[in-house]
Amino acid sequence: MKSLLYVLSALAVIGLAFWAYRENYETQHVLNQAERLQRDIGDARSRLAMLRAEWAYLNRPDRLRDLAEINFDGLGLLPLRPDQFGRIDQVAYPVEERMVLNNPVSVSSDTMGAGE
Repeated sequence: MKSLLYVLSALAVIGLAFWAYRENYETQHVLNQAERLQRDIGDARSRLAMLRAEWAYLNRPDRLRDLAEINFDGLGLLPLRPDQFGRIDQVAYPVEERMVLNNPVSVSSDTMGAGE
């Protein structure tokens, strides 16, 4: 009986060692994935900061003004004036069209065979 207990205990220790070994490698794999994701997030943030800086550089008012002057003939852009703005009641909104049904279907709450 003692030998059976020793064998079962040894098998339990071997099983637990195998489980701990597997869990250790799974944990290392997940930690590596998390580090890779953090690195990707950092790269994306640095790219976003660079793109924002480029956008701010390209949208400088003096640069846009010079481009508008260079391309005036093709674009026809003029500075905004106060008399170009209007009131909200001057906006012509489209009239909502009503949909017309050619073959209307009637629906009733009376079902056949419900009361029979």
